[in-house]
Amino acid sequence: MRVTSLVTSLFSLVIFTSSSAPVRGEVGVSAKPPTDAEILLDGSRENLDKKWTYWKGPRFSSSLPIKWKVVEDPIDAGTVIMTDDPAAAGGKYGTADIVTKKKYRDFRLHVEFLVTKPGGNSGVYLQNRYEIQILDGDKTKHGMGAVINKTESPYHAYNGTGKWNAYDITFRAARFKDGKLVEKPMVSMYFNGKKVHENVTIDKIWGGANSGLDGGNDNGFGITDTPGGIKLQCEGHDVRYRNVWLKELDLKTADTDFRD
Repeated sequence: MRVTSLVTSLFSLVIFTSSSAPVRGEVGVSAKPPTDAEILLDGSRENLDKKWTYWKGPRFSSSLPIKWKVVEDPIDAGTVIMTDDPAAAGGKYGTADIVTKKKYRDFRLHVEFLVTKPGGNSGVYLQNRYEIQILDGDKTKHGMGAVINKTESPYHAYNGTGKWNAYDITFRAARFKDGKLVEKPMVSMYFNGKKVHENVTIDKIWGGANSGLDGGNDNGFGITDTPGGIKLQCEGHDVRYRNVWLKELDLKTADTDFRD
């Protein structure tokens, strides 16, 4: 191996394994996790029960064990997790959402989802606060792939119903000094391998107390300095998840832009 190639390879390895850099690594459908990532969903019942629980918010009306189903992957081999919980019938969000038992601050997250029918609705919540929307057919700021009510929907990157899609997200939690918010939370995202959000600051939590942590505080502006889990929303629609993994980071500066 040439010296220059060796140096380049070693540099790439350092960048990829650093916990303080929002590195890109693999993105898109079937992206493989780095060796030090935590596997949050692998399609198994064992993993679901070990890593997740229900979020017991004000509207919670299901019960453990988690009622979401393990079903065959409709596209590829293996099993996936289906957001099928009777408590959420009719679109009642907050009644049967699942959240990781572990809580996080800064992280790199990969989530794959499949919407089976037109109008399918779910959502990925960062720190159980800030929603990255999953909503088939909606191209607005409340729609597919939007940092909800903040950015326009990057609908052009969506593969459509009946196909797997992937969000690759780097998130930096809000920073506080002497109990006061001094830096807003920030997010960057790839959608099916295309960069769609870069260093977007998040202003508030939408949806009220039924949506997530601190949602009932000061109309969503009362964010507290506490970590939160990754939450997947159940709205009575058949949305399926697989290959969800997370790598914890420690982002010293307000920059979540991925590094190649």
